[in-house]
Amino acid sequence: MTESSYTVAHIAEILGAEAILPQSGLLIRKLLTDSRTVIDPESSLFFAVRAQRDGHQFIQNAYENGVRSFVVAKLESASSFPEANFLKVNDVLIALQTLVAYHRSLHELKVIGITGSNGKTIVKEWLYQLLAADFNIIRSPKSFNSQIGVPLSVWQLNSDHDLGIFEAGISKSGEMDTLAKLISPSIGVLTNIREAHAEGFESTISKVEEKLKLFKDVELFVYAPEYVNGITELPGKTKFTWSTSLPADLKISFIEPIEGRNYIRATYQDKEIECLIPFSDQASVENGIICWATLLAMGYTPEEADLRLEKLTPISMRLQLINGIENCSIIDDSYSADISSLAIALDFLNVQNQHPIKTLILSDIYETGKSNEVLYEEIAALLQQKNLNRLIGIGPNISAAADMFSVEASFYASTQDFIAELPAIHFSNETILIKGARRFEFAKISKLLTQKIHDTVLEINLNALAANLQFYRSKLKPGVKVMAMVKAFSYGSGSFEIANLLQYHKVDYLAVAYADEGIALRKAGITLPIMVMSPEPSAFEAMVKHQLEPEIYNSSILKSFLNFLPAYETAFPIHLKLDTGMHRLGFEQNDLAELIKILQSTAQLKVVSVFSHLVASAEAVHDNFTEGQLAKFAQMYDQLTEKLEEKPIRHVLNTSGVSRWSEAQMDMVRLGIGLYGFDSALDANKGLQTVAVLKTTVTQVKTLQAGETVGYSRNGMMPNGGKIATVKIGYADGYARSFGNGVGKMLIQGKLVPTVGSICMDMCMLDVTGLNVKTSDEVIVFDQQHTIVDLAEQIGTIPYEILTNISQRVKRVYFYE
Repeated sequence: MTESSYTVAHIAEILGAEAILPQSGLLIRKLLTDSRTVIDPESSLFFAVRAQRDGHQFIQNAYENGVRSFVVAKLESASSFPEANFLKVNDVLIALQTLVAYHRSLHELKVIGITGSNGKTIVKEWLYQLLAADFNIIRSPKSFNSQIGVPLSVWQLNSDHDLGIFEAGISKSGEMDTLAKLISPSIGVLTNIREAHAEGFESTISKVEEKLKLFKDVELFVYAPEYVNGITELPGKTKFTWSTSLPADLKISFIEPIEGRNYIRATYQDKEIECLIPFSDQASVENGIICWATLLAMGYTPEEADLRLEKLTPISMRLQLINGIENCSIIDDSYSADISSLAIALDFLNVQNQHPIKTLILSDIYETGKSNEVLYEEIAALLQQKNLNRLIGIGPNISAAADMFSVEASFYASTQDFIAELPAIHFSNETILIKGARRFEFAKISKLLTQKIHDTVLEINLNALAANLQFYRSKLKPGVKVMAMVKAFSYGSGSFEIANLLQYHKVDYLAVAYADEGIALRKAGITLPIMVMSPEPSAFEAMVKHQLEPEIYNSSILKSFLNFLPAYETAFPIHLKLDTGMHRLGFEQNDLAELIKILQSTAQLKVVSVFSHLVASAEAVHDNFTEGQLAKFAQMYDQLTEKLEEKPIRHVLNTSGVSRWSEAQMDMVRLGIGLYGFDSALDANKGLQTVAVLKTTVTQVKTLQAGETVGYSRNGMMPNGGKIATVKIGYADGYARSFGNGVGKMLIQGKLVPTVGSICMDMCMLDVTGLNVKTSDEVIVFDQQHTIVDLAEQIGTIPYEILTNISQRVKRVYFYE
């Protein structure tokens, strides 16, 4: 298989770039936007894109990793990299898209383009499974469907491919034209139109119209008519429709769940046809029908389509970080193995600093188009570059390449051989990445290495958290720093897992409530400055040892800390809190004279920031009070710093303050609950992504007769009888007793069902009358559809309390795409 290859001089010509080319003949085969994802540095071209982070900040990292070619928007630091080629352009993202559009124009092949609100990645992966026997396919890796992801996907296209399958995702008007040019599909598949990303469009019609731009030149368009209501002109020389309710080429007439699968009947070409989809959930049924329609539209017979659909396998597109045995962390990526996703997984492994040892369990990799010698040489170089400590290779091919690996390594012929030896293999205090091709069934390994905790799980989407960070950063003026609040176990979402991500995304400060939280972060490898908001004298020694910076809020704590500090300590960083109206903690106006006198008398302290807390930044009714707080802070800050030599960082804005008081950003802002998707200053949290999903499972289902009761004190009355499901969550998990007796609701099979009776310590009961619920079914306590805000309103509290009340016995699972 031939990779894309251009000289850097040719690329400069394609882009019309202002170029500094000490090595103009370097061949470029790989494009990078992330300094961590370096596989072949000499042949890589780094695009310093401004996305979630400004790529210019990572040129140094990429250069240290061996990259010697860069596309940039500014050249100020070029002299610091004497061996590097620099291509200066006006807009780095446009340059990336321009280069890949040129590359795409050189290849003629059949391409399936996929867009819609949901299901794009699953449909893409399933179409790959369904069509791989007939075509040499290039497809988007994982969910690479953005303005950056699409060009990185299409760049992999070469002359050996005869089918491309690419997905395109947009979040606002005007984005699809570029993606359409890059993908240039001949077949278009619209999955569905729902509320996802609706905030970027004036209306549903405008959203549909924007998505349909992807298909403007397609030969064949596959869609459901109910999703294009109101559109007068549809694309596609040939159209193929499917529907469960409207007349269509593939008209679904019957869907029946059968033991974890779904039997589907439909009318096609005036005949009744059928298929069996090996999944039970509603989303998979719709995605399966879309794939069914696409196969039929491409000319496959109903019989052949049915045979292939029955063999579909689950798709897991997300890395999963969970607690493991013997104080280990497990990164589960056990459903796929290719070198591109391996690089992404290794980068995620390297972000995790909580353990001193990093281990990879890797299977043979197939379908790369490369010889085993070339493939495993490339993997060996990648593992060395990523500073892996230990490799466990499973499979005959990787075992035969054992001599290529310089890291500590052991090899096993099969998964069963490894599992048989597992009791003798010592794992302790390490981060273990499990990465395997599906046929190796690495899920068995993950299960054995994972800590056994009950079925209630809080899923944390790290991509969503990073996107929320970028949402707020986009509101900040140049140079304004960010302090991220990770107190209270990161609002219940985790400690080092969240802090590692924030450190990677280069926030400037972290803040914790107590010293022990900061110490745990230091032990997990967090090097960012950390402010401790409630420093206790008993913790001073540990704070100094771990370089934790105290918040000083009165003269008493200031004197105590000074008395503790060793005489040789100089310029130890502290943060001063001023009380401008909250009246909890902080120096008041009449305290400043004594404060200034103490600070002037010692060289042992350095005031690095001065801050206050707004009482009601989200509420317009209190804006006059907020303005008074800001004026008072400015006055107190000036009075304080007039007597000090330095000008400390100023900060007053919290999450809602960033949204409503842009003129008060000062030198730094503090982000808390907004990172997790909640901002009371925003209408329905518009622009933020859901970070946390709490889910559990059904333990047992019972049918009750009229008049029977449920639970303690017979509080759950079933006057007409019905069906109840007992689920594995109770008040010991953080689901409060006030949710009982119908106040709380959960999602089962997409339907909201109420609680019945009292909430117990470890379980509660739901009224599932009329639903086909069975043991082990998934139950959603809250997610993006049934939100934490909904739960808070049900019991008259705030989202903070819902999130922080989730017990530590609830397993946290972290996802990263």
